[in-house]
Amino acid sequence: MQIGIRLHDGEKLPLEELLPILRKRGFKCGHLALSKSLSPDYMRPTAMTPGFAMYLRRLFEKNEMDAAVLGCYLNLAEPDEARLAANVEKYMAHIRFASLMGCGVVGTETGAPNSQYKYEPSCHSEEALELFINNLRPVVEYAEKMGVIIAIEPVWKHIVCDPKRARYVLDKISSPNLQIIFDPVNLLCTDNCNERERIFSEAIELLGKDIAVVHIKDFAVRDGELVSIAAGTGEMDYTEIMRFIKKDKPYIHVSLENTTPENAETSRKLIESVWEGV
Repeated sequence: MQIGIRLHDGEKLPLEELLPILRKRGFKCGHLALSKSLSPDYMRPTAMTPGFAMYLRRLFEKNEMDAAVLGCYLNLAEPDEARLAANVEKYMAHIRFASLMGCGVVGTETGAPNSQYKYEPSCHSEEALELFINNLRPVVEYAEKMGVIIAIEPVWKHIVCDPKRARYVLDKISSPNLQIIFDPVNLLCTDNCNERERIFSEAIELLGKDIAVVHIKDFAVRDGELVSIAAGTGEMDYTEIMRFIKKDKPYIHVSLENTTPENAETSRKLIESVWEGV
């Protein structure tokens, strides 16, 4: 296991200053979302030059960290055709960029059939699922051409909301360049969080062989809402997840989410202690 962090959960500093801080805190990889760690301007395809990619590659190498995930969290079920085309263009730019940057995967979630990218009951419809698959397919085909892995992250509020739908997408597209980011907490909602061990086991059973990256955070239910928080500060038991990682996923990138600069190192040590104990 190589444990890392979302770079935008660190101090608000230039990457040149931030990466050495994170490395000293014991992190071995980083999840980079250009719009959040730098500026939305850096997500413009015209800005994503080979030189920029190679500069970031050298920066990560200098700090002995992997670029685990290049995040491109845009809606592939966008109903407006012009906006959808712009999103697809940005996905392809991220894929090219990742190929030069030496990044593990281009990571994404799975959208909603509205321009607001908000949950509505139709997110979980068969029509939304087929729409997402049709729009994802050319992105995956481009990833194949560029030798890059694109990994989708199932999230209860989005179209690919559970392990079964994720398995369906993988089988339908049937590409070795399409894999999974496994974020256990993102599979939960207030109605199913008490069944979380069953849900996690199902995810590992159905998706385990295709899991490329793991995201780790915790959760709590507050005022009737499920809230994501730093690992070790909520209700999660990571034992079975760490057992799966230790047995089946050597050296996988495991990225912490929803941490702060004050608690990130504590969360890292907690996860490492669970991993060592299984």
